[in-house]
Amino acid sequence: MTVPVVVLAMRDGPSDRPAAATLPESVPDDEIPESIPAESRAVETNGVTLHVVEAGPEDGKLLVLLHGFPEFWYGWNDAIVPLANAGYRVVVPDQRGYNCSEKPPAVRDYRIGELARDVVGLIDAYDRETAAVAGHDWGAAVAWWLALHHGERVSELVAVNVPHPTVFERALRTSWDQRLKSWYVLAFQFPKLPEAVASAGNWRLATNALRDTSAPGTFTDEDLRRYRRAWDRDGAFKAMVNWYRAIVRDRPEPERTEVTVPTLVIWGAQDRFLARRLAHESVEHCADGRLLTIDEATHWVVHEHPHRVAEAIADHADPLPPGARE
Repeated sequence: MTVPVVVLAMRDGPSDRPAAATLPESVPDDEIPESIPAESRAVETNGVTLHVVEAGPEDGKLLVLLHGFPEFWYGWNDAIVPLANAGYRVVVPDQRGYNCSEKPPAVRDYRIGELARDVVGLIDAYDRETAAVAGHDWGAAVAWWLALHHGERVSELVAVNVPHPTVFERALRTSWDQRLKSWYVLAFQFPKLPEAVASAGNWRLATNALRDTSAPGTFTDEDLRRYRRAWDRDGAFKAMVNWYRAIVRDRPEPERTEVTVPTLVIWGAQDRFLARRLAHESVEHCADGRLLTIDEATHWVVHEHPHRVAEAIADHADPLPPGARE
């Protein structure tokens, strides 16, 4: 279904902040399931136009949900309704390069600092000083970076199945086990080849990878139809892979290692891409951190246990203001 476009408020801020939101002439078509009472809009932030899905009360606490690779906003689809019902103003962007969002051409446009500034611009667009931010996979990487470099804009952080950047960098430097698990990062450095291989046979390799690394039945035929359509958009898969190219070329190091934002790490213990110990080590870099391990879950824990993840987010980042429960 096609959903209405709603104008976002702009707010003034220091000149070093990303550009606040403006309303482009149109929003690319994106099909929101009938079961999700949400709207689409386009937001201009940090020099790019992002497609955003939003739900929940307009005056609710702002919660930004960041998807990972190879997903788009739909990666959080089963968690949106319970989080909106909990009272959040839920905002789920297609991150830059994905699905209906703008796809800058250069690899440097996908550096982690730019991705984090996109989120700062979203928070500005909703006229808020802070937001709770939850991310899965690459979305968690962006959320970690945001908390480390723009912590004053993040009220609470939830990182799902991607470790603290210092922990991950050390693991790649010292652990052959993690290097082998992350082999695809090097494969993505080849020009054009990843895009050609992944798209062959109606995206057979990409869809098989999702099903083979998740619990049986996690990704339905309808889910995969939506993913194929998102990957098929002009320039999308190249832009998605450029995230990996940028992180290898740029090799960024955070300005600090301790996260001062209250942090919840959620970890599917059966993750085939990341060692379980990285979750524990990540919490050690948080001044106020805790870990929720879901033993039976894989890397795709948001799909496999969306209500459990939503409940954990609400417990960590209370959607109601102080005193509202009394």
